[in-house]
Amino acid sequence: MVAGRRISLAGREPASSSNTSKVSALLRRGKGIELKSRGEIEAMRAAGLVVARALAAVREKAVPGASTGELDAIAEQVIRDAGAVPSFKGYHGFPGSICASLNEKVVHGIPSVREVVSEGDLLSVDCGAILDGWHGDSAVTLAIGEISDADRALSAATEASMWAGIEKVRAGNRLTDISHAVETAALSAAATDGRDYGIIAEYGGHGIGTQMHMEPFLPNLGKPGRGPKLRVGMALAVEPMLTGGTAETEELDDAWTVVTADGSRAAHWEHTVAITEDGPWVLTAPEEA
Repeated sequence: MVAGRRISLAGREPASSSNTSKVSALLRRGKGIELKSRGEIEAMRAAGLVVARALAAVREKAVPGASTGELDAIAEQVIRDAGAVPSFKGYHGFPGSICASLNEKVVHGIPSVREVVSEGDLLSVDCGAILDGWHGDSAVTLAIGEISDADRALSAATEASMWAGIEKVRAGNRLTDISHAVETAALSAAATDGRDYGIIAEYGGHGIGTQMHMEPFLPNLGKPGRGPKLRVGMALAVEPMLTGGTAETEELDDAWTVVTADGSRAAHWEHTVAITEDGPWVLTAPEEA
C-alpha cells in the first residue's frame, strides 16, 4: 500500500521551486529510520513470502468473470493460513485485504463482489501481511485475458521502473538516487514505446518494518543525491505508479480510491527491499526468484 503525501507534484516535468521545497522538507525527515538486524530482515523475508504466495494465488484466479471481492477473499485466506494477518484490513478503516485497482484506478481500490473483471481489463493488486510483527508489502499489475498493446507496454514500463529503483537500494546511496532511477527508467520507456506516460508523484514508496508505513517517504521522481544516506539494515517499499495519460489524479467519494483525472489506465508495481552488505534483497519476491 502506498504512502500518500499531498505535495501537489504532478506529471513528468521538473518540480517548481515551491514544490521542490516541499519535497526537501519531506526528505529531511529521514532521521530515526528503522534499522534491522540480519535476523529481523530474515523475519521480514518470511512475511514477504506470505505476500508473494497471496499474490500468486490472486494471479491464478484473476480471470474474466471473477470479482475483486473474490480475489480479496483468496488473498486473505492465504495470509491467514500462513499464520499471518492482512496488513491492509482495518488499516485506517480500509475494508479489504488487498487493494484492487481496476483500469483507471491508480491505487487503493476497494475490492467488492459487485466489481467483476472482464477480458481486456488491467488490474493492479496491492497486498500486505504481518507475520510475527513484521510487514511485507508488494503490488503487481495483472492482465485480464488479452489486453491491448498499450496496456501491456504501460505495465511493463512500470515494472521496469520499479526494478531500476530497486537496483539503487544500496548502502551509501542517497534516497533520491532511487527516485531518479525510477523516473529515468519511466521516461526511457516512454521514449522507446513512443508513448506519453504520467509519473504519479503525490503517492510513493516508504520505509517498512515493524509498521507498514514508516519514514522515509520515497518519491518516484526527483534529482539524485538528496535525502538520507542509505544504510545496511534499512528496508524500503519501492512502488512506482504510471498512467497512460497525464499524472493528475482524483480521490473518489469513498475517501480511498484514487483514479486518473483523464480516465487513462494506470499500472502499479511494488516490492519490499532490504539493504544488506551484499546489496538489495527483494523480500517479497517469490521463492524461485
